Parts: sequence; structure tokens; C-alpha cells
Amino acid sequence: MRVVLRGGIIALLLALAGTAQAGDEAPLSRLAFGSCARQDRPQPIWDAVVETRPQRFVFLGDNIYADTEDMDVMRAKYALLARQPGFQKLKQTCPVLATWDDHDYGANDAGAEYPKKRESQQVFLDFFEVPKDDPRRSREGVYFAQVFGPKGKRVQLILLDGRYFRSRLKKGYQPGESGEGFRGKYRPNNKANATMLGDKQWDWLAEQLKVPAELRIIGSGVQVVADEHGSEMWGNFPRERRRLFRLIRDTNANGVVFLSGDRHLAEISRLPADHADGVGYPLFDVTSSSLNAPSGNFTKSGIRFANEINSYRVGLTYFDVNFGNVLIDWESADPVVRLQVREEKGGVVLQQRLKLSQLRAPKQPQ
Repeated sequence: MRVVLRGGIIALLLALAGTAQAGDEAPLSRLAFGSCARQDRPQPIWDAVVETRPQRFVFLGDNIYADTEDMDVMRAKYALLARQPGFQKLKQTCPVLATWDDHDYGANDAGAEYPKKRESQQVFLDFFEVPKDDPRRSREGVYFAQVFGPKGKRVQLILLDGRYFRSRLKKGYQPGESGEGFRGKYRPNNKANATMLGDKQWDWLAEQLKVPAELRIIGSGVQVVADEHGSEMWGNFPRERRRLFRLIRDTNANGVVFLSGDRHLAEISRLPADHADGVGYPLFDVTSSSLNAPSGNFTKSGIRFANEINSYRVGLTYFDVNFGNVLIDWESADPVVRLQVREEKGGVVLQQRLKLSQLRAPKQPQ
């Protein structure tokens, strides 16, 4: 009886912390992800997503375009997504997990100032069928973590909430030289009290990064590594971006890769291991956006084609409809991780192939 009780207490503590304990289930080998889905437009991409046989699908935000303070309007827009035949097929294929970004949160580029965030959170949790006893039902923010797979093949999924607590953006980005790349409208906010995650979420994340795992997939609504383009990104808050990297380094959290959305483009970015803010191994950020609303190569601005400045980009930028895959080959002695972006029919257009050992910081001499 004591053993059962002790196990129950451990499970309860893990639940309260917002983390599910890894079990003896099959290792997580196939994860699909994406962002930016217009609920009122066709979504044919789901057929290609389902064909990759994902064990989980992760929405990284702008899962609908609500942009409202009326929760009835928001529910109606979620209902349009629910009626999409492809989305229904996805839900029959695998569990769907999610965080949010600005448009499904409630307002374009919004942060903590959005007045209906508490109500919006409950609508979000209802749509994604989050249980009533889940910690997200009783705390502020939709951040979440779960560990999948047995010891030696554990994948920790961490989904951050970069909206609920985020400080206001600072407008007035100064453009660079012509030809360097397209830039947005925000400049860095260097105030000491400016935050992306808020104190409670930062404390929670610090504990999550100490949870044993071989691979850690951190989902963010906005890009983490790219920090020059002036649109929404962690780079809008340089102190917070450095804090994130420092936390990964200080907790000795190996195996971290980032997934992000928001941009209506896809690319892979890499922060070098020896970067001033580096963690001792390269940090990759795979951006996948949009599921059905491509950027149009910036033609809305009268430009036939314009790249965005990103010194960390690996390879090219893909501007059409896309989704992402994380594929893990656990059978290799040194497991192989493939970070992919795929186009509407399922073809791979971007890929970074890694061995898990490449996501390990060198051991420091004693």
C-alpha cells in the first residue's frame, strides 16, 4: 500500500507541475507540427500531414484567426476549424497538442495587455479538449510539457506561452541598407523588467529543463534564434532571449531543438555552439508557417520577391504552404534526428539531419 501511495503522490506532483511522466510506451519517433491556419479557407495540407503517420501533431499558434474580444465569435471560428475534413482526419490519426500565438490569443501582436486573455484561455483549452483537472485550467497561461517514451529514448515536449505575460513591443525598427533583406516594424526592448514569459512561467521552465530526457523539443509561437528581421520574435526582448539560452546552459539541458511558427514562411536557423550566447552545442530553430495562407513572396507589399535578413539561416527560405516534421531514428547507436519542412503534397523542401550526440555540450574537465 505504501508503494502505491508513494507512486500516487509522485504522479500527483508531476501533474501539478504540468508534466506527464515518461512511461513504457513506444518511443516518440514521428512528430508533425505547423502554424497559421485560416479557418475559413480550404486546408488540403492535412492529407500530406496524415500520410507522414505522426504520433503527435503540435499546433504552434495562429491555429485560427480570431482577432476578437467576443468569445462567442472566437468559439464560432474554432468551430470552422473543427469542421475542416482534413483536421477531422488528423484527430482520428493522432493526439493534437497546442500552444497559441497572437491571432488565436485574441489580437494581432498582442501580449499581456489583451483584456480577454483569461476568457480566451478557457476557450482554447475547451477546443483542444484539455481535461478539467489539468493544471492549465487553474493557472494563467497555456504553457505545457510532457515526456514521451522509455528511459534512453525520452522526448520532452515543452510548449511555451509567449503571449499571456509578454510585455509590450517597442515600435520603430530602423531599416538596414537596401538589399540586406526585408525588415519589420519593431525594435529591441531592452528594459530590465520587459518579459516574454513572466516570472511563474520562467520558474516552471527552469524545473522542466531539469527533467530527464534525451531530446527536448521546445515549441514557441514566434522565432527564437532569428533576431534581426524586426517582426515578432524573441529578439524583440534581447535580455529574455539571452536568459533563455543561459537557462539551457546552466541547467545542463542537452538535446534542445526549437520549433516555431508565425512568419508565413519556413526556414531553419542555427545558433552556433560558440556563439556569445551559445549553450555549448548548436541550437536549431525550425520555423513552419503557414498551413494554408502563404506569404505570396511579399507581393502584398508590391515586391515580387524579398528575403528577410537572418544571419543564422541554414539554406533557403520557403514561402509557400508547409508543415514540419521531427523524425527520430532510435535504432541507430547514435540516434538520428531529422528536422524537416514539407510542402503541401508532402515533399521535403528543407531538412537538417543531426545525430543526437551533436546536441550535447562537451563535458567540462573536473
